[in-house]
Amino acid sequence: MKKNPTITAQTKQNLIDAFWELYCTKRIEKITIKEISARAGYNRSTFYEYFSDVYDVLDQMENNLIAKLQELPLQQLSSPNETFPFEAIFNLYSQHSKYLVVLLGEHGDPAFQHKMKASMKPMMKQALLSHGANDGFELDYTMEYALSAMIGILSYWFGQEEAPSIEKLMELLSEISSEGVMKKLLRYE
Repeated sequence: MKKNPTITAQTKQNLIDAFWELYCTKRIEKITIKEISARAGYNRSTFYEYFSDVYDVLDQMENNLIAKLQELPLQQLSSPNETFPFEAIFNLYSQHSKYLVVLLGEHGDPAFQHKMKASMKPMMKQALLSHGANDGFELDYTMEYALSAMIGILSYWFGQEEAPSIEKLMELLSEISSEGVMKKLLRYE
């Protein structure tokens, strides 16, 4: 007997949602398959139809978010008129902030930031090279610096209760980009 794909997808999503509720409140090594299954209203054998263990649930969630990064249009990733594709990354981050705030946060998956950067670098590199950038260590290190800063600032921004508006944040990032970090920091002394 063939399973209904709609029901199958919903069952998998229910298990993911149950995992996520637990992951938001406790470390992954403390989450059990029994807890996830019970919270979702299924038995353990149903869990094993979709996932091998709790780490597999996390990995599938992360891979789904990474796939969303791959959907970003290349022209948004690198425009000669912009210093960095902040708006494209911000839009992606906003759409999935429920997950990204936790995954990139203090109790999230330390490897996820690396996965995000690794998925974006080839796309950005391709776009930058098409705009005339020189391939080499400078390009690689500059992209690493920019992506680390962007992911870090967005994580910090989404985690603040009284965060500045997105316009103010983009203005600050533009100033930092044009003035340099040290000049901007010294201006506040």
